[in-house]
Amino acid sequence: MLSSLLQSYGILGINARNLDYLFPTNPRRLYRSADSKLETKKIAQTIGVPTPETYGVISFQNEVKQLAKIVKQHQSFVVKPAQGSGGDGIVVIKEVTDKGYRKASGSILEPGDLQYHIYNILSGMFSLGGQTDRAIIEYAVQFDPVFDEIAYQGVPDVRVIVYKGVPAMAMLRLPTQASDGKANLHRGGVGVGIDLSTGRTLAGIQKNRYIDNHPETGKPLRDRQIPHWQSIVEMAAKLGDKTGFGYLGVDIVLDREKGPLLLEINARPGLSIQIANREGLISRLEAIDAALPKLSGIGDKITFAREKFAVTNSC
Repeated sequence: MLSSLLQSYGILGINARNLDYLFPTNPRRLYRSADSKLETKKIAQTIGVPTPETYGVISFQNEVKQLAKIVKQHQSFVVKPAQGSGGDGIVVIKEVTDKGYRKASGSILEPGDLQYHIYNILSGMFSLGGQTDRAIIEYAVQFDPVFDEIAYQGVPDVRVIVYKGVPAMAMLRLPTQASDGKANLHRGGVGVGIDLSTGRTLAGIQKNRYIDNHPETGKPLRDRQIPHWQSIVEMAAKLGDKTGFGYLGVDIVLDREKGPLLLEINARPGLSIQIANREGLISRLEAIDAALPKLSGIGDKITFAREKFAVTNSC
């Protein structure tokens, strides 16, 4: 069987992920805290993990016309569904002009069009399960200049898989023209493996094919240093340790002035991160299980991950 073949190479498949890791270690009662970005923000604040500032929340249709008031003091902002997934429903406004709201692509949204989009968010068009939702208006991240050469219009982020509080694997996700400026691999974004020990980038993938250069900019993806790497790993480990999730995806963005900010957590993280790192997750997860009794705190868990999962050869 294909699943047995994948496991023989150490590749974690979706069924094994669910049966061996998600179901046993992620209590069902906690999923709401991951599925709702507002709940995630509250948790992050209680444990000292920074997030993009929330300018306002629109919960009801009669509040939609308050948008102009909410963003009055801000030239750029993001509108997103509180319970969205996969980047659906997110609109990034780069500038407020006399004609309307200019998006990252340069196109202009008239005020009525953006309000209509928020109505769609409230109706549940972009939310998990189609449930009625709320619209979050928040700070628009100004990505770190280190990504200028390898990002297309949108904001890159770092995904860290955390297992029982131990960082297990990481990758950089980059927006492309194919992904419409969103850093989502299933939309055509680029994933780049990261050496957990150093924070330097490894191989790149797009649509499950290995690439060496960004498809739009042509710049190399390999051997770039992710800034604030120690802080990123610490944030991910802290969230894995404090949220109660045994198996978690933590998405962090890097702002040029504010540094690392938590974007969201994912209780059902995808598995393409293995392709980006050219290594399966199974051996790493098993190593964590074996070492866990000897790891007494977050510091021990981070040290273990950076030493055990260091890349020793060119990937």
